[in-house]
Amino acid sequence: MTDPWQAPDAPVAPRYGEFAPPVSPDQSAPHPYGSYPGGPYPGGAPGQGWAPPPKPGLIPLRPIGFGTLLGASFQVLRRNPKATFGSGLIVQAAIMLITVVIVGLVTFWAIDRIDSAPLDQKDAVTAGSLLAGALSAIIPIALSLIASALLQAVIVLEVARATLGEKLRLGALWRTAATRLWPLVLWTVLLTVALFIGVAVIAGIVVALISVGGTAGFVAGVLVGIFGGLLLAAVSAFLYAKTSVVPSLIVLEKLGVRASVVRSWSLTRGYFWRTLGVLLLIGLIVQVITQIITTPVSLLMGIGASLIDPNGAFTDETTYIITALSLIIAIPVAAVAAVVQSAAIALIYLDLRMRKEGLDLELARYVESAAQGGNVPDPYLVPTAPGTGYPAA
Repeated sequence: MTDPWQAPDAPVAPRYGEFAPPVSPDQSAPHPYGSYPGGPYPGGAPGQGWAPPPKPGLIPLRPIGFGTLLGASFQVLRRNPKATFGSGLIVQAAIMLITVVIVGLVTFWAIDRIDSAPLDQKDAVTAGSLLAGALSAIIPIALSLIASALLQAVIVLEVARATLGEKLRLGALWRTAATRLWPLVLWTVLLTVALFIGVAVIAGIVVALISVGGTAGFVAGVLVGIFGGLLLAAVSAFLYAKTSVVPSLIVLEKLGVRASVVRSWSLTRGYFWRTLGVLLLIGLIVQVITQIITTPVSLLMGIGASLIDPNGAFTDETTYIITALSLIIAIPVAAVAAVVQSAAIALIYLDLRMRKEGLDLELARYVESAAQGGNVPDPYLVPTAPGTGYPAA
């Protein structure tokens, strides 16, 4: 069967660790990796040379080990900082500033309204103010979901193109990412709603048991809360690993949400524990680095505030200054964390396709053909079965 991604007369690239095919005695036949630095036969003799995996960009074109994945997740920031860190900075700044402004203004309004309310209307005004405060959080949450989905799409695209040795500008990445924004937003909303429902169900059962009264009801409520929380955490981790590459599928393969979930489930089959372990370890590393940076800064700001204003004479002004400084520190840290975690998820997608579908060969062919001026299809796209929207078997 003819490979649909094979360019006419394109040489077949050997897999990592295999021997390159022989060439003609006059060395005129092109080697699959002949356009890469180091010559056509790095480390071997003509005709029987060992072909190491090419590295046109971010990573070598072979299945990705954990060390390479971890290093590449951070290298994304250094390789194209304006597009990656810049995007993260814009998104995180927008999320935090909008949250602070909207929630802060509503909170101040609610407090002032409660303080000025007559005694006979105090309870009603307090309840209304609390409801307004809760509703005001909906706007930042909605914007946060959209902004996070956009950032994820941008980083997925950057990792995919950087793997091929391409570097796109921030504007080009954002324009391309915007075409797949709404499926990503829908997926993010579905995850958020599912988690909220799980928490609400467990909390409702706990409250119902405790409200029954008595020691038995209280003990039952506590046990349900503990074991229900553990069960929810286990289910969340399972679904997180099985659907971890959905964003990459939506962006790179241009699939719908349902088709992306089905394909993610298939790609992670046989690699569940490896995928979950990488995701958890990357998340832990990012959180530790974040705490190492933010905790000392928070302590120093608290000590500085007490030294500058020991009597609390300028409480409001001190609070504003500390809040502003906290945001100045928190926004870049959050931007780096978001970029690294999004890049890790994109790299996991590439690794799974290399291991299960030979994507490394397709990428090598694409790079070789592009270097020779050929015109080949996007190597990340997968043919779909007519009328289904699902990848063809």
